[in-house]
Amino acid sequence: MLPLHSFIDQFGEGLLSNIKAAHPARYQSPCEKRASVMQSLKRKPFTAQADAIQAISALLLDENAPAGILNGEMGTGKTMMGIAATAIAYHEGKAQRFLVLSPPHLVYKWRREILDTVPNAKVWVLNGPDTLLSLLKLREAAKHDGPEYVVLGRVRMRMGYHWQPAYQTKTVRYTLGHDGFNAQTALLKFVCCPDCGQLINNDEGELIAPSHFPTDQQRRCPHCNSALWTLKRQRSDDNLTKTVSRALQTLPTIGKVTAGRLLDGFGEKVLAKALTDNIYELVNLLDEEGEFVFNERQAERIERKLAKTQFAFGQGDYQASEFIKRYFSHGFFDWLVIDEAHEYKNAGAAQGQAMQVLASCVRQCLLLTGTLMGGYAEDLFYLLWRTMPSVMMDDGYRYHRGKLGSAALAFSQEHGIIKEIMKVTDDANHKTAKGKNVRVSQTRAPGFGPLGVAKYVLPYTVFVKLKDMGEGILPDYQEHFIDVAMSDDMQMHYDAMEQTLMDRLRKALAAGDQTLLGVVMNALLAWPDCAFRDEEVKHPRTGDTLAFIPALFDEQTPTPKEQQLIDKVKANQQQGCRTLVYTVYTGKRDTASRLKTLLSAEGLKCAILRASVKTEDREDWILEQVDRGIEVLITNPELVKTGLDLLEFSSIVFTNTGYNVYTLMQAARRSWRIGQKNDVDVNFLGYQGSAQMTCLTLMAKKIAVTQSTSGEMPENGLDILNSDGDSVEVALAKSLLKQTRHR
Repeated sequence: MLPLHSFIDQFGEGLLSNIKAAHPARYQSPCEKRASVMQSLKRKPFTAQADAIQAISALLLDENAPAGILNGEMGTGKTMMGIAATAIAYHEGKAQRFLVLSPPHLVYKWRREILDTVPNAKVWVLNGPDTLLSLLKLREAAKHDGPEYVVLGRVRMRMGYHWQPAYQTKTVRYTLGHDGFNAQTALLKFVCCPDCGQLINNDEGELIAPSHFPTDQQRRCPHCNSALWTLKRQRSDDNLTKTVSRALQTLPTIGKVTAGRLLDGFGEKVLAKALTDNIYELVNLLDEEGEFVFNERQAERIERKLAKTQFAFGQGDYQASEFIKRYFSHGFFDWLVIDEAHEYKNAGAAQGQAMQVLASCVRQCLLLTGTLMGGYAEDLFYLLWRTMPSVMMDDGYRYHRGKLGSAALAFSQEHGIIKEIMKVTDDANHKTAKGKNVRVSQTRAPGFGPLGVAKYVLPYTVFVKLKDMGEGILPDYQEHFIDVAMSDDMQMHYDAMEQTLMDRLRKALAAGDQTLLGVVMNALLAWPDCAFRDEEVKHPRTGDTLAFIPALFDEQTPTPKEQQLIDKVKANQQQGCRTLVYTVYTGKRDTASRLKTLLSAEGLKCAILRASVKTEDREDWILEQVDRGIEVLITNPELVKTGLDLLEFSSIVFTNTGYNVYTLMQAARRSWRIGQKNDVDVNFLGYQGSAQMTCLTLMAKKIAVTQSTSGEMPENGLDILNSDGDSVEVALAKSLLKQTRHR
């Protein structure tokens, strides 16, 4: 078989000329006027960034495409490039108001970067419980003399609201029955509409008593269509003093006593106004003698916290996407900028559907992502449908009975891979002839064909790679896969457990039972990293013990992998380099606490980032730990996989990875970003001859599949199709079953 690279080297020139003739590039040469706009920004883009900005501007402003995708590798500065593109659109009079859809922990980073980049920009942040109040103010506000940005947190976008029934009652003489001679009546109260006064009937046509009015559905008056419900405050029983006191205590250096002293000295109204409208008024509070209430260090920490926190007092929640759709005129926002666009790819996810609502309210969409798709055609289908439905409908993809399932399947069949499994069995029900029972099932598989890339990716996507940023922009980046040998005792127990569990799994799968799959895979992956505790593997349904291994290491004795980590971290310490350590076992196994104990015993200062630290606080929390002089940060890669720039940690060690390709790709590049001055070194640790090394190999293959939609060319054309077509977990099980069968 001829490798794809060799094929391109041999026939590439003729192919390229034919492609250029059939599909001329939409962006040919830079526009001087747009280049001058970029030079007028407070921060100037690098050459590679400027080219990408010019290209995406040509697509959206010249070609008037419904959507454009900026597929930038992690660390290339997608936020800055997206902001620069909006600035060009504003200067050309094509757009003024921009709605930015952001992960919740990055909304304040977006605000900071917009204000640091675009002159005369106005930024609204919608990420707190006062989102409805801010939207009402925004709707009534006069247009700003400059570009205007509304940064909306992804969770707030789809969050529901608190409501309660709202009606009046009317006293009516009601007939209860007859005693044989006269009708028996009574004066009773029934629900009526507060606007038109008409009595309300239930589905059976009977009047509704207040005690029987439904509280689980939002009803409307059938006569005047007025709402029979209203928004309510989540904590209507709280007074302002208690609410402001709680808000103050969320700020650094302010406890219960200090909050009480501030309330006594300044009053709740002054402090509430400062918290909601003017953070600098709070930071610069003066006491009776004209001295600052907070010292310089306190003020700096409070200001940093307030820059990414939003307070609201007594305001109810409302789903922002629905409010914008109903109460803002179409075109109020010109562009929708969607950060981390791949997060909206799932078919039935609420946030994906809410994003589609917002996309329908604007003229154009700009999608920013580092991983456009995870290998499946269906991922790309829903992104395209939600941001450019007209293009998809023109190609014949439409709703069927109110659902998109058939359209997504047709898209996958045409451009992706659908794996059909045919199961043929003898049918014993035939009495006079032999028969076969044939069952065919379909499952999606990773892969995206060249036609789909040419039709739906290349015409709408600008690719930016870190390697294209130019000399001197980024330091060197290296990845190392380190296989660690188990101790003899570990290897003996692991081999026995693997053989036992795989035998049980093989029998279960042969009987069509897949319940053991996750249990067995997790046990084989996790146990070598958790050999410091008893390991009991139980059947998820019956509760039977499948395998048991006692603890092999005490609290002070490191395992071979832990010793490898300690040696690596101590070597980094001697070079003045901080280390970021990833571990996916931070729940009941809690390897993070053990790693901190072992590293601290070696004289290293460590900190653990837990999920209990709010997403919007994580950047500040990490910076605070760095200020305290930590040398090691331990965390789950899920907690830092998007948005955070961990430039202080130029050495990264994965003690384990899990199955998620997105998370691995994002977390590995957390510190190799623009602004990094030191060489970045990423190490993946795995035990020799274990499921961990097999998993790492499979993860590498899955990552290669995504390259066909990220501007990279696989070694072989079949790599795009990924012929095994399984998830990492299933592929890992197949590989281990094959290995144990041949032993």
